[in-house]
Amino acid sequence: VQLQASGGGLVQSGGSLRLSCTASGFTLDYYAIGWFRQAPGKEREGVSCISYSDSSTYYADSVKGRFTISRDNARNTVWLQMNSLKPEDTAIYYCLADLEHSRCPPSLRLGSWSWGGQGTQVTVSS
Repeated sequence: VQLQASGGGLVQSGGSLRLSCTASGFTLDYYAIGWFRQAPGKEREGVSCISYSDSSTYYADSVKGRFTISRDNARNTVWLQMNSLKPEDTAIYYCLADLEHSRCPPSLRLGSWSWGGQGTQVTVSS
């Protein structure tokens, strides 16, 4: 299972981007979907998650109040709206399905995430 993230780009500090997550030949129904990011030389970080069952959401403290995750199951798409971007948000962003759970885990370090899909580069200039 590989999900495709898109919508990244170069933006100035304080700007916004909207990332999209889609999957071909695979339905996102019944799975919690998470956004993760990895910057050079840094640990992989779980950024946000949205459950399938009740669309409950989770945000890392580093993005809380600035990022919003949403999903449209009919369109098989999950979005990550990123506002008030900071240079420290610069990273490759990946969207992943938790293949064993429809609700977000209490920590994004948990879960059976579907690594292997294509990420999208987000670069925030100061």
